Parts: sequence; C-alpha cells; structure tokens
Amino acid sequence: MKPIKDIELNKIGSFKDLVNQMKESGGFVAKKVGVGAEILEKMVKDKDCFVFLSFPACLVSTGTRGILKDLVKHKKVDAIITTCGTLDHDLARVWQDYYHGYFEADDRELHRKGINREGNIFIPNESYGIILEEKMQPILKKIYEEGKDWSTFELIWKFGEFLENEEKREESIIYWAWKNKIPVFVPGPTDGAFGSQIWFFWQDGHKDFNINILKDEQELSKIIYDAKKTGALMIGGGISKHHTIWWNQFREGLDYAVYITTAPEWDGSLSGARVREAVSWGKIREDAKYVTIEGDATVILPLLIKSLLEDK
Repeated sequence: MKPIKDIELNKIGSFKDLVNQMKESGGFVAKKVGVGAEILEKMVKDKDCFVFLSFPACLVSTGTRGILKDLVKHKKVDAIITTCGTLDHDLARVWQDYYHGYFEADDRELHRKGINREGNIFIPNESYGIILEEKMQPILKKIYEEGKDWSTFELIWKFGEFLENEEKREESIIYWAWKNKIPVFVPGPTDGAFGSQIWFFWQDGHKDFNINILKDEQELSKIIYDAKKTGALMIGGGISKHHTIWWNQFREGLDYAVYITTAPEWDGSLSGARVREAVSWGKIREDAKYVTIEGDATVILPLLIKSLLEDK
C-alpha cells in the first residue's frame, strides 16, 4: 500500500516536477500522465529502442502541431505513422493561416461563406484545398521529372525538401522529417486533399506516376526485423495506431507503449481499445511497459513532451 501524496504547487519548479507529482498524487488520469511521462522518458533514452510516433490529422490543425514538430526536430522519434490529413494541414499551414472558431458555430452559415469547421478551428477554403492545389501541382511536376515510382515516405521527404525556401518551413513536421531523415508513413495516402491532388496530377496526363505503398511496407519490415526493441507514442486510434501495432506483432510486440485516447472501450473500437488488449494479439509484449491515458491530447501532450524535453 502506497500512500497518496498531495500535489504541492510551491515545490513545482518545472514541468518534470509537475508530472512527477501527478504520478504520486493517485489522481485518476493525472497519475496516468505521470506514469506515461516516465515510460516515454525510458523509451526515448533506451539506445536499443526504435521509437514510433502515431497520430491522426486533426491535431495538426491545432497548435499541438508545434509539439509534434518538436519531437521530430529534436529527434525524439525515429518514424511517424499518420493519416493523409496530416500532410494536408501541415503543408497548408506553411502557406496560409487557420483560425480560432467555436464548436457552436452555425455550420450552414460557415458553408455558405466557404469556411470549414474542425471542432473549434475554422479553415477557409483558400487556406486548404485552394492553396494546396496552387502549391502542390508545380511541386508534383518537378518530382515527376525525378522519378515515377514513390513510396509515401520518399514522396513526403521530397515535399519537405521543397519547403527549404519557405518562410515558415521550420514550423512544419514534414520539413523536419526530411531534414532529420525520419520517415513518415501514410498507409492511407488517398484519404485527404494531399491524395486528391496526386490523383488530379495522375489523371492529367501522368498515368505512369505511382504511389507504391508496398515500398513503405518493405521499409517498415526492415525497421521491425532489425530493431532490438521498439516503442510507440500513439495518439488516437484508426489506421495510424493500427498500422503501428500491426507491424510490431511480427517481432512479438512493442517493448514500450504510451497511448492517449478519448474513445470509450465498451464499443469494441480500435480507438477505444486499451493497450492491454493489444497484449492478447501479441502486438504489445506481455512484459512491456505501457499505459493508456484517457483525455484530450491537446492538453496531455504539452505536459508529457515539455517534461521530456526539459530533461537534458
């Protein structure tokens, strides 16, 4: 039996102090945040561990994009598995702004004004589809001249390279992924505006241009079979989470896992499935260090990652 300890604000001098006290507080999700911070630190410091980061696109439309970018910039992760919308939002925000909105907005009025709502984020058409078409098509023409067959991670690196002369390049996840040669895998590359622009390009006289997702799978297989250990920081469910744990079953599971979700467990969904369920599939090792943290990643990630990056 371990006694509960009160959080003492006057003894908090850093984010690391805060999450450590949260772990000792026994405070429901607060304790899980503290445990998650501890596992994440061990994962990143383990020199034998290959670290995956998986997340859905919605976070990239918010300021949390900056936290994800810092993980890549500071080389705290070794590979990313995400959705097509991540590419949409990351590129679009290099060239245009997104705006504060509110959940209770009149969506019919927004539609008439050409404003798309993602939760409490407002995204005008000119900040999304229009700017992506304007900027992506010339880049795709240049990429086409270099080659016709691309994996998603190779194509994303090329886009990162083309951001080199952009004023806001250092805000981009894609830019730092290219700069630090961290592969970004998108197993559903046509499920977003980025994929639609590739399709537009393909049908406009470039039908020998190919996105070869099996090349991505080949690269993932090399990573998995070469890794001594693996770990993952997974945010949200869907294809990005599943592709991460799916590949890790072929090496008998992840050694470390920190999972953040808002989904309920009782509906049987992958998003709601706690990490412990993946143990039964062999996607997480029986002796792995893992935790599921229930809550909004836009609140939890700043605590976790600031604590991680504070530790020099």
